[in-house]
Amino acid sequence: MKPRISLLFLFVVAAVPILFSSPELVTVSHPQDQPAQRSYPGFDRNIYPGDDAMKSLRRDFAFTGYYLSPPPGEKASTWLGKREFVRSLGFGFIVLYRGREGREVNTYEPAVQKGIADARNAVSVAKSEGFPAQSILFLDIEEGGRLPETYHIYLRAWNSELRRLGFLPGLYCSGIPVNEGPKVTITTADNIRAHAPSKELAFVFFIFNDVCPPSPGCAFPQAPPPPATGGIPDVAVWQFAQSPRVKERTAHCAPGYHTDGNCYAPSDTAHSWFLDVDSATSADPSNGR
Repeated sequence: MKPRISLLFLFVVAAVPILFSSPELVTVSHPQDQPAQRSYPGFDRNIYPGDDAMKSLRRDFAFTGYYLSPPPGEKASTWLGKREFVRSLGFGFIVLYRGREGREVNTYEPAVQKGIADARNAVSVAKSEGFPAQSILFLDIEEGGRLPETYHIYLRAWNSELRRLGFLPGLYCSGIPVNEGPKVTITTADNIRAHAPSKELAFVFFIFNDVCPPSPGCAFPQAPPPPATGGIPDVAVWQFAQSPRVKERTAHCAPGYHTDGNCYAPSDTAHSWFLDVDSATSADPSNGR
């Protein structure tokens, strides 16, 4: 995925459980006593890197992106047919489907029709690949900032049709603030949430934000940064590094990237498979395993 600012996720739980172990004793567990939520490392790239590469990359990552449609800029998905092999290696999945460009859904009827058509096609391919019902399918939105009103109509059609067909709607979009005027900024994620019909019909979010900070850049810490630290609360996945890097957004974390501007996994000592790096609240963000 190669979103940019000019183009361009639901999980924070706070609880204070109270356990009554006997009439005489009350034990109170405070939030600070709770274990920190674990984050899992993952990657995504448009082109399938090969079976041997996937075996190697499994040493570094818990999950991988998996395109049902041709990725942006490609005519076909080279991931198709690889789901069972990838699953056998122990990978979880982010299942992706390329979204429409704004110009394709700039009036009401095309927005509704294409939202329904894309949902049906995504489900058809997901089933043929072996992904189970209730898997989350992430629509890859490559445009950023404030989206046109008709694009929100397209997203609502995608959402409702996916649910009708037994799958769950996710979105990959920008979490980078875009200036709209003096002291006014907008992110695509916030713009979409503002148009969500209800909490019950909300999307699962996979955001992109490689700005340093909050991004650590092309880094592979033992504990990946929690997705919410990407700047948008309640998201499932955060893409915090991208290949190639955008210099003006990554100047404060440039040393982590290779001299060619790309990001490579620690196991890829030959620098053969540039990739984008993600952090998620689950080792299987799409529940596709």
